[in-house]
Amino acid sequence: MSTWRLAAFALPCVPVAAMLMPVVVYLPNYYATDLGVDLGDIGLAFAIVRLFDLWLDPTLGFAIDKTNTRFGRFRPWLLTGLPIAVLAVWMLFMARPGVGGGYILLWLIMGFLGQSMASMAHVAWAARIAPEYSQRTRLFGWWQAFTVLGTLIVLTMPPLMKSVFGLDYAAGVRAMGWFVVLALPAAILVALIAVHEPFTPPNANTSDWRQYVTLLRRPSVLRLLGADILIGTGPVIAGTLFFFFFEAVRGWDRSEAGLLLLLYFVGALAGAPLWSRLGRTFGKHRALTIAAIAYSIAQAAVLIAPHGLAWAIVTMTLAGLPYSAGPILLRAMMADLGDEERLHSGVDRSGLLFGLLSGSVKIGSAFAVFAAVTAIEAMGFRADLGANNDPTALAALSSAFSLAPALLGLAGAALIFGHRMDKAAHDAIRQQLAARDAAPNTRTTA
Repeated sequence: MSTWRLAAFALPCVPVAAMLMPVVVYLPNYYATDLGVDLGDIGLAFAIVRLFDLWLDPTLGFAIDKTNTRFGRFRPWLLTGLPIAVLAVWMLFMARPGVGGGYILLWLIMGFLGQSMASMAHVAWAARIAPEYSQRTRLFGWWQAFTVLGTLIVLTMPPLMKSVFGLDYAAGVRAMGWFVVLALPAAILVALIAVHEPFTPPNANTSDWRQYVTLLRRPSVLRLLGADILIGTGPVIAGTLFFFFFEAVRGWDRSEAGLLLLLYFVGALAGAPLWSRLGRTFGKHRALTIAAIAYSIAQAAVLIAPHGLAWAIVTMTLAGLPYSAGPILLRAMMADLGDEERLHSGVDRSGLLFGLLSGSVKIGSAFAVFAAVTAIEAMGFRADLGANNDPTALAALSSAFSLAPALLGLAGAALIFGHRMDKAAHDAIRQQLAARDAAPNTRTTA
């Protein structure tokens, strides 16, 4: 694919990131501080919706694998999820004082439903577009670069609203919602026009849920899912506590802290081509091991770094550099396992595999947001007190923000290091698939 078509295909990642990042990072703090929602209610709502996601993504993946329409396998799901996501974003970001945990839970569920329908189809479509080992690293490098770009765009909105227009923090949150509502339909339309859905070879065998249970028993699949949980949960914890930490411990207001978060994702944007290149050079699992260790070191350094603007800039940029590695390399590795599974069983289960991958990090996220906010609340931390909290509460907040993500990163590095599929193994699988697909009457057994 040409560069411009890759860019057009990855374009929906911009508004999707602009939707998802504020939901985890901005909205819990905004609901608690500006709208007066109880921290426990917020944590419970986020935990429930993440548990809802655990079965949602695999179910959607199963449905996508079985979809066969005149418009393709993936495009109908993109178009169906779009209006659901747009409506939920409007309700979440335009919320006013007086909303409670039930309101937040309802629209979080609707938002993740619409987002998952579109994103699951998009990522499974990507695996079909790029069938070769290194091609996938390149495509998902673009994917992640546009994801980070969307994050950077949305992060500029609260400080921009304050410094340029003199508006308050709530106006910045609403500006994020407006961006997603306007950009998401346009980006999906561009992707649908620019890239044709490739032909998907018919499944040699039918699929049912019993075969998916067998799939979940495979050590290679479980290893990727476990690594995704460990590596992905750390940034969720850090993101949830980000504004609480920099306000209460470091004394930055939310607009200033937002600029630091912007630097974090500048580092992530710079890291996207780096990890894509390292994945092609050394192998995806080795590159991800390096990234997970680097993240752990950088995240722990935030806790011990001296106070001051210069140190904050350095530590946050370095902590962001490994951020892109997991989304790029784990998706590319799961696509490779999808080819192995199709060779073994004769069934294309890429939709389910990506559903499992998407759902696995939500296992960590389900408990990360709930555990993070309830733990600091149990230690006596109160959002409205800021720096006036008890020292014990501030110490608990600091440890949860820095050390917990660092330890999860190290555990993820140890797990993914044992992954065994490299370029040579995947090339052999592709050769066997090509030979079988050239003989359409050949059937395999699972």
